[in-house]
Amino acid sequence: MTLIAVHPGRLRDAAEQIERSTGLRVQIIGGSLVMSPTPRGKRAGAIRRLRGHLEPHLPPGLGTYEVSSVAMPDDEDDYATPDLVVLPVDWEEDDAWLADPRDAALAVEVISSSERARDIGNKTDWYATAGVALLLAVDPRHATWTLYSHPRDGAYQGVLKGAFGDEVPLPPPLPAALPTGDLPRY
Repeated sequence: MTLIAVHPGRLRDAAEQIERSTGLRVQIIGGSLVMSPTPRGKRAGAIRRLRGHLEPHLPPGLGTYEVSSVAMPDDEDDYATPDLVVLPVDWEEDDAWLADPRDAALAVEVISSSERARDIGNKTDWYATAGVALLLAVDPRHATWTLYSHPRDGAYQGVLKGAFGDEVPLPPPLPAALPTGDLPRY
């Protein structure tokens, strides 16, 4: 992942141009362009398995989405694209490209093999500041996961950690538990 500071303005235009010309996934986190390659095999496999565990157990009206970006409220030049996000299914009928963070029942980030702790912390803080109710950070490097909940004042108040093999307990309307025993490790 590469982090580049860019002066405020039309960062979204720059991000879209970079995505078109390089194929990199670009997000704007706290006013900085954050670029990363699309997921490689094991990371993509973790995303696919998590989606497979979630999708059949979601209540009607919720669905899982990849490559869907979440907006920072009141700042169209600040957004994140989680690896997986649970949103209302009416998202499929919306012409907007940025989802409202209050609509995200769960955002999932699978940590890449090259991601730095500072970048992970910045992204976690971003989701809390945006008001995303739940963030699940899955780390195949260490075979661990962290569930963040109750965002307030730019930080998550609830933090629950576990290891691959431990189920992630999720609140309603999400499935009661998300299995992690079959997730690949780097």
